[in-house]
Amino acid sequence: MKLKKLYELIISCGIDADPRGPDAVRCDLKKTKELYEAASAGEKTYFDKDRLWNPYDDSRLLHGRPEKDIKTLMAGIDIDTSELLLIERLNDSPKKQKIDLALSHHPQGCAFAGLSEVMDMQADIYHTLGVPVNVAEGLVADRQKEISRRIHGANHHRASSAARLLDIPFMCAHSPADNHAVSYLQGLLERKKPGTVKEIMDILLGIEEYRESARGNTPPTLLFGRPQNRVGKIFVDMTGGTEGPKDIVDALVSAGVGTIIGMHASEELFKKLQGKNINVIIAGHISSDSLGMNLLLDKIERDASVTIRACSGFTRVKR
Repeated sequence: MKLKKLYELIISCGIDADPRGPDAVRCDLKKTKELYEAASAGEKTYFDKDRLWNPYDDSRLLHGRPEKDIKTLMAGIDIDTSELLLIERLNDSPKKQKIDLALSHHPQGCAFAGLSEVMDMQADIYHTLGVPVNVAEGLVADRQKEISRRIHGANHHRASSAARLLDIPFMCAHSPADNHAVSYLQGLLERKKPGTVKEIMDILLGIEEYRESARGNTPPTLLFGRPQNRVGKIFVDMTGGTEGPKDIVDALVSAGVGTIIGMHASEELFKKLQGKNINVIIAGHISSDSLGMNLLLDKIERDASVTIRACSGFTRVKR
């Protein structure tokens, strides 16, 4: 498949799995189009036109000719200069293991710089759980500003610069993969209808990515609550760019959320969750990222007929 078509396919799959639903995504894209049309000629010069059809600012084609044929890709949780050099070494090895594309889960380049923008989707997700939309938007906006300030001074283009120098096509797929993890787990739990926290833990350990992580000494962990606790309303919190606002916890409790299943929790969020009588399961960061990437790549492998190799903490599991 051509590189540009593969990029478009990844975004299309991400939209299909978006927990907000297609109407919310279309509304998001409509607002972006209106923003572009209202911009001055000078502002349009710097406008990222991918935003007109790609709602995920944390997922971009960072380097490569759009018409290049992609037959084999190397997927990893983090692709940095070291992984790009590994690809070059493999391509130059006696076995000539030709790899046409480096696909990172975590954002790099302009996608890393735009990470805070994708957090808008968190407000829509909180609203579907019963949080008033004005409360959700206000809390998310403050958190977006915090993340934007935090990453503004980073060396965003370090890895993408290496990809250009080595002339290795480079792409990242963050929210599209995370959307798949959320939709898969939420759907699985709705079908299985666990009654207790222990039953959720057992369901997670029935998934190969979490079993593999457990074998590596990072199993799903019960952060708050007891195994015998009833679950109540379940919130799988694994997409939207990065961790949401810590002050959303009270709003989620008021909305009736009984159990949160997340990838990770910062110390600030941990302190905020204390004493709230809400069950919190940390499924695992890299294992959850691997789950989302595997679900996405299953579709890519089927529709694009590409060969997939794994690196950088990613374990390929086919379904």
